[in-house]
Amino acid sequence: MNLQERFLQYVMFDTQSSEETGTVPSTPGQRVFSEALAEELRGFGIADVRLDDMGYLYGSIPSNVDKPVPTIGFIAHVDTADAHPSPKKTPRIIASYDGGVITLESGAVLNPATDENLRRAQGCNLIVTDGFTLLGGDDKAGVAEIVTALEYLAQHPEVQHGKIAFSFTPDEEIGTSQDHFRVEEFGADFAYTVDGADFGDIEYENFNGASAVVTVQGVETHPGEAKNKMQNAVTIAMEFDRMLPVWERPEHTEDYEGFYHLMHMQGDCSTCTLRYLIREHDCQKFAKRKETIHKMAELLNFKYGAGTVQAEVKDGYRNMSEMVAPHMHLIDYAKEAISELGVEPRVPAIRGGTDGAELSFKGVPCPNLGTASWNHHSVTEVANVDHMEQTVQLILKIIEKYAAR
Repeated sequence: MNLQERFLQYVMFDTQSSEETGTVPSTPGQRVFSEALAEELRGFGIADVRLDDMGYLYGSIPSNVDKPVPTIGFIAHVDTADAHPSPKKTPRIIASYDGGVITLESGAVLNPATDENLRRAQGCNLIVTDGFTLLGGDDKAGVAEIVTALEYLAQHPEVQHGKIAFSFTPDEEIGTSQDHFRVEEFGADFAYTVDGADFGDIEYENFNGASAVVTVQGVETHPGEAKNKMQNAVTIAMEFDRMLPVWERPEHTEDYEGFYHLMHMQGDCSTCTLRYLIREHDCQKFAKRKETIHKMAELLNFKYGAGTVQAEVKDGYRNMSEMVAPHMHLIDYAKEAISELGVEPRVPAIRGGTDGAELSFKGVPCPNLGTASWNHHSVTEVANVDHMEQTVQLILKIIEKYAAR
């Protein structure tokens, strides 16, 4: 099975994660997929393949060199986002993309004039959705690339390498993939996630992330008798949101600029809830953003009465750069390998987070490699098969560089 066939097979597994179930993994399809991966890996002759009771798949290939070499690990997550349904039929393949506008079955359009990754894809084989579902490249592209690299190593014992660790995790999309990750089971000294972005991207700076839940308690009365009595929870919630700078929303920010993102608003006159994401690269600015949420709640409580607005802020992931920076060989080897594959390496900051952020703070420095898929969490998701094959070669080159250093 080649890489394209493997990826098309993987995306047909329904592995959307869910915040509602409270189970680990959060949906049964994730375990079904992980069981299939475990069977496939054992079929390559890899003896060390372990699937635990929470759906985390760990394994390794032993070193075949007679000198000390760091254990390098590779990680991808098996779940996909719940923003849109999983594919119900095999996604469309566009052979030798001509560089023009792509119209999907739904009428949605992919336009290279507004999509830099698509402009880089001219002449490549692409995989796209029907415009109604996700593709699942986030992160089944990464899973397929790691598995393909492991298959190659298993079939080519002449390739010199140290011990190679791998893991496929559940529930990354709901932010809990590292909650039950066992570093000792993984057994790597250093690692790379293979998750998101086009081939050529190396990422080791990510947002500090937090979430905020703002609950507004109103005073409900008959609207005909409301003067000086009613406090409408919905309008107070809207007032809270208007206090945040408009230019600090995701749609107006880029690069290292942080934001407040209102994801969800639900309620009525009596009670209304707002759910936010808070993102910032700089630690001091991150702390101020969280403080702002609390100060706004205090101000509205002063205006409308104690207990009207309650704000709960919860930390998520941290910026991994401080943990990766002392080990820049991770970045240097990846850059060298990408250059050798004929592409100028790019080192953008991640406007989000990965498994590697928290893992880096657990003692395994772990930057991210691009998977050659993009527009994730969207019906316009794309995977570039040619660049995915380059990502497999990148993984193998990094492994060889550590064995030869």
